[in-house]
Amino acid sequence: MTDLELLALFTAAAIHDYDHPGRTNAFLVAVGDTKAVMYNDRAVLESHHVASAWYLLTSDERYNFCSGLSATEFKRFRFLLIEAVLATDLKKHFDFLAQLNAKTVDGEGMDWDNAEDRILALQMCIKLADINAPCKEFELHTQWTRRIVDEFYQQGDNEAELGMPVSAYMNRNKDEPRVPELQLNFIKHLVAPLYHAMASSCLVPGSWVEISEEEDEEIRTGQSDLNCAKPTIMPHTHKFVSRLQENLDSNYAVWKEKNEIYQASLKTNGVDGDVIVEEGEETKPESEE
Repeated sequence: MTDLELLALFTAAAIHDYDHPGRTNAFLVAVGDTKAVMYNDRAVLESHHVASAWYLLTSDERYNFCSGLSATEFKRFRFLLIEAVLATDLKKHFDFLAQLNAKTVDGEGMDWDNAEDRILALQMCIKLADINAPCKEFELHTQWTRRIVDEFYQQGDNEAELGMPVSAYMNRNKDEPRVPELQLNFIKHLVAPLYHAMASSCLVPGSWVEISEEEDEEIRTGQSDLNCAKPTIMPHTHKFVSRLQENLDSNYAVWKEKNEIYQASLKTNGVDGDVIVEEGEETKPESEE
């Protein structure tokens, strides 16, 4: 990436949740919030984050660390910033994932001389940074989980006060035992496929280690209920090893065990509570937008 693209990426990471109201896009649209009206119900929060941060940046010369850029650079910087922050809207998640897989799985890989490919890489990097809490060590991961769940419950309280149906996983009186299920869905359907697509593109830190043909076959034929969680490999030669992968697998295993205990308790009490979201359904447990 160019220096300007990196500046835009780091700035986007800093501002991507600026002035967040603690409610989801769906909630703001449902209640007719002024932000939803302003942005026509589309990428409401993402648009608000980048617009509000831009106003702050340009409102006073003391805040504008980009004042040394040329007019052309400044215009390009703004474009890249908007592209990066709007990419964090999870409604477009699978579209971005398909684009990257088309490059790395079905195509010839990323062309770093192509500006469009570099923008895609920029967008994928901020997307993984936005939802990568399960790739952190468990203690840190659970801190973020607790914060998001508490925010969910606040929205659920708000929905109940307004006479609205309480959104999934947002009822503090019923959904606390379902947090493991929430995390399993989030990791399985959003984080793991994104991580492995990026690992295949060499967009995450890690290293390639040699493997034997026997190990290659074992990896390819091995069974895993964590879709896309098999190690990223080159046929018969190498697999990609990353601390992010290790944390992701470890955290998934912890949540799976906790969920199995909860499901067993339900069956003991004569309740069938095994509700796991099928792939393709929208689930947004760690990214509140």
